[in-house]
Amino acid sequence: MTTNRDEEEDLEMALRMSLQGSPPEAKRSKPGDFAGVSGGSASVGDESVEARNRRLQRELMAAAAEKRIRAMGKAKVGEEEVERSRKRDESTKKEVRVERKVLFESGEELSLSMVEELFGMIFGGGVTKDVLAQWCNQGIRFSSDPETSMGLVQHEGGPCGVLATLQAYVLKYLIFFRDHLDNPDITGPLNSFGKSQFTKGSDDFASISDENKERALVHAMVEILFLCGTEKKQAVVASLGGFAQDLTEGGAAEQKEKISNILDGMLIESASDLHKVLRVKTFTSRRDSFQYLTAVMPLFESRLGALLFLVSALLSRGLDLIQADRDDPSQPLVTAPFGHASQEIVNLLLCGEAVPNVFDGKMDLGGGMSLKGIPANVQVGFLSLLESLNLCKVGQYLKYPQWPIWVVGSESHYTVLFASDPSVQEENELEQRESQIRRAFDAQDQSGGGGFISVEGFHQVLKDANIHFSDEQVENMCGTGFIVWSEFWQALLELDKNLGGMKDPSGLMGKKMFDIYHFNGIAKSVANGNEGVGRPIQRPRLCKLSVIVPPRWTPEDYLAGAASCRNKDDVVIALNDLPQANQHAPLVDCIRTRWARATCNWIGDAPSIV
Repeated sequence: MTTNRDEEEDLEMALRMSLQGSPPEAKRSKPGDFAGVSGGSASVGDESVEARNRRLQRELMAAAAEKRIRAMGKAKVGEEEVERSRKRDESTKKEVRVERKVLFESGEELSLSMVEELFGMIFGGGVTKDVLAQWCNQGIRFSSDPETSMGLVQHEGGPCGVLATLQAYVLKYLIFFRDHLDNPDITGPLNSFGKSQFTKGSDDFASISDENKERALVHAMVEILFLCGTEKKQAVVASLGGFAQDLTEGGAAEQKEKISNILDGMLIESASDLHKVLRVKTFTSRRDSFQYLTAVMPLFESRLGALLFLVSALLSRGLDLIQADRDDPSQPLVTAPFGHASQEIVNLLLCGEAVPNVFDGKMDLGGGMSLKGIPANVQVGFLSLLESLNLCKVGQYLKYPQWPIWVVGSESHYTVLFASDPSVQEENELEQRESQIRRAFDAQDQSGGGGFISVEGFHQVLKDANIHFSDEQVENMCGTGFIVWSEFWQALLELDKNLGGMKDPSGLMGKKMFDIYHFNGIAKSVANGNEGVGRPIQRPRLCKLSVIVPPRWTPEDYLAGAASCRNKDDVVIALNDLPQANQHAPLVDCIRTRWARATCNWIGDAPSIV
């Protein structure tokens, strides 16, 4: 310890000497410092004590100077490391800003002529300011109401076809893929998640986090855009650019505020206005598009969000293919005078093609002319109130989608019907037979969904569906030269199932009971709290319905079956199977186009499809 203190004192003295420029008085030696010097002599060999002290001073000064240099070197190195670290941080921040700027700004501009074609295809030449206002003031945002927070809220009347179809895909991911939302590849065709893995999905909507809702929305957008881009194996994402203000600075909240401020004074009343701000980016990778859409989500949440997504879908398909899909490409996709999304827009998002009809496949009109319908099976389906009014015929592809989710169309609005249990799609014996016969009939129906076929087509139906009427029955049904579905169906109800008909004396072809939900995204005024109390708020509506599909066709059939039962217990069972007192709303008519004879009950206000 003494030696270390001595060395420190020597170095301290040498340091003072080196700083002062002249040596101080020599340090007095201590006993034992010169052990080995004979008799304590004043010299060591030829070196005098004075010379030795000077040499020692020089050595100490050199050591102190070296130590000071090392210390200064370390300090300099530390400063250089701090500076390098600071530069790295600045570089990283700059790279992040550049990356975010690229995400927001790196899309390419379209030519003015292409934007003019796009704008005219959507709105036509005589679009009104009211219609443009509907489509330029609708963002893609989730409801802030806790009861409907899983739903996209709609404030304007026109874009409901886009929002409802997107909502249907969002529900697919929220209900059946909730545990896999962090995987960008679950939307891909090669993902390992098959329908067989899913029994009953979750209908606990209130517990869904905002992060999972956004991921489900991005998954839905990616799936739809790549579905539209199947022909070209790509997806095109439309965004905004060309702003003087940097949208990449700050967090998500600040970005949303900046976008809102920029768009607040922006009017899009022509193709030229749209051309100034429209940017597009093309993707062949689903993962890359997922990341990009996640980054630019504030743009789709802005008031131009619904329009941007429609533009993305149209460009993903390609404007030339869009026009080829349509029966009448001279008409705008947004219908006049109220600005509703056409069936072509809804079908584009459902099946990837902008076909105008909802029946299966094509309908040959002769002379090389045909009408285009849904080309193949779909992920989420479609039901129409117009079918219940015999104004159209929805085909099997849309009625039986892969997932129990349907867009519901009324005369003026689109909503969503869905179930959390895929088993509602499973058919019992009666339903399977009904679907088989209906499919055979529709294949021969060239009336555009009018529900009648030719005599020749009728004989083909009997053959395809293995139906055995008597010759007299066939002759009676063919007497007018055509066969109407309703008359054909009534005859099937009276034909024993052993002959290919639907009559089942046992009544064992199955009763069905399940719950189903209906979501209407249009925001309506609802009292905040108890009715009539508090400030009205705007929120969408979610309604849960209990559905019963009886195994027989009418209450009279039940009673007839009960009368034919052999014992009292069978009579009781048959009477207990009578349909319960049920409620009615236009939605029930839509449901019955999918589940004939269905009865529905709900609590609270009736579900609304307008």
